Amino acid sequence: MTDKIVVLVTTSSIKEARKIANTLVDERLAACVNVLPKIRSYYRWKGGVQTDEECLLIVKSSRPRFTALRKAVERLHSHKVPEIICLPIVEGADPYMNWLEESLAVVVREPAVARLATTLSTQRRRGAEKT
Repeated sequence: MTDKIVVLVTTSSIKEARKIANTLVDERLAACVNVLPKIRSYYRWKGGVQTDEECLLIVKSSRPRFTALRKAVERLHSHKVPEIICLPIVEGADPYMNWLEESLAVVVREPAVARLATTLSTQRRRGAEKT
């Protein structure tokens, strides 16, 4: 058993699906999100059977990231009760599983103050070179 997961999320529009997918990948909460447009969902809501055209997101992530992923989806989603279902990935091809791990790794970024100091130092040197 791995710590990798597949999370299923449905949305009411392609625009919403794209927004959620981009955010999850950008924030490294997901390594990959597949968006399947135009699925037909049948479900019980407020005492009756409903049917809607929706989009299905297939999200590849890891168990340690699930809580943050779920909170991000809940924050971005238009539904009061969004579908967010987490399934374990029992096994997978080694190259793909390694890629998932690398894609979810936190990138250590240089602190903003250090970047600003480096930029100012470079600008001063360039200014001194011109005089």
